[in-house]
Amino acid sequence: MSKTTNKFSPEVRERAVRMVLNHEGQHGSRWQAITSISAKIGCSANTLNAWVKKAEVDSGDRAGIPSDMADKMKALERENRELRQANEILRKASAYFAMAELDRRSK
Repeated sequence: MSKTTNKFSPEVRERAVRMVLNHEGQHGSRWQAITSISAKIGCSANTLNAWVKKAEVDSGDRAGIPSDMADKMKALERENRELRQANEILRKASAYFAMAELDRRSK
């Protein structure tokens, strides 16, 4: 889960990205389009720039890992970490009970 709150709905993000991509030609550069549109919707230019880059990656227009794959990888890494922790707990419990069994037999 993200550490920051999402102030903008997905619909607002999508609309802002579309505005940048559609109005890019009306400005001197993409950055100028981003700064102009970000001021209108009330977010920082860097935030809008990140949204645009992410949208381009998700659509295949830019190299990178798409959001759905990144989410899937994150979930698999979390599951892997939890399974490693469970295995470690079971390994320690097994060693503990093996020692207890040896102590019981030696008495």
